[in-house]
Amino acid sequence: MENRRVNGAGSGAVKYDILTALAVTGLNGSTRDQLSMARLTTLITARYNWRLDELSMGQREMASLWGVGDRTVKREVKRWLDTGLLICRRTGVRGRVAAYRLNLHRVCELTEPFWHLVGSDFSERMNRLTPGGERVIRLDAVRTTISHAGNATGWDSVRRQLADLFPTQFEAWIAPLVVRDDGTRLILEAKSAFAAEYVKTHFGRDIIDAVAAEWSEPREIVLRGPAAFATRP
Repeated sequence: MENRRVNGAGSGAVKYDILTALAVTGLNGSTRDQLSMARLTTLITARYNWRLDELSMGQREMASLWGVGDRTVKREVKRWLDTGLLICRRTGVRGRVAAYRLNLHRVCELTEPFWHLVGSDFSERMNRLTPGGERVIRLDAVRTTISHAGNATGWDSVRRQLADLFPTQFEAWIAPLVVRDDGTRLILEAKSAFAAEYVKTHFGRDIIDAVAAEWSEPREIVLRGPAAFATRP
């Protein structure tokens, strides 16, 4: 997807919203996430050229700005490149400073689960930044045996099993899933495309096992972001 340029009338407010989204996401993450997002927002605030849609800054300058060594800078920049937050436009070779572009589509994907913490008006503004496509993640069910909790059946039983397995993460990631069984497929709708990816990565195997044990007939499990993603202008 083509990156949207942040320029022209009203762009100042958009820039503040992008920085807010990154900061709030970092503050609601691990200690490493907090530090990483603080470093990224500092770079964007200090040196991002919004007209050229480019961050061009040497690693020594970054190290000085953050008060760290060169190895920390290399590790941090690599992390942003690996997660897709930054896109390398020009490598730094033979004395030439590297140039990076902020990937607004990826920024929206990674920060969306935390927009509501700022407010509904903020969520609406961020929704207009980058139109998204529905993500469908198919999981192949594998039948296994898992003891049921109490007399619960169907998804209620699966929820109880997952709550026991992930007591500290259940409310944030699994409880919000909206579930629909059409007879052959079990459709799990997450609150965002990023949340769908996170659930698949961290809990997918356990969901597959719990569902396979609960339903007598095999179910294809479809994990996706909100249906609104498919129709959002």
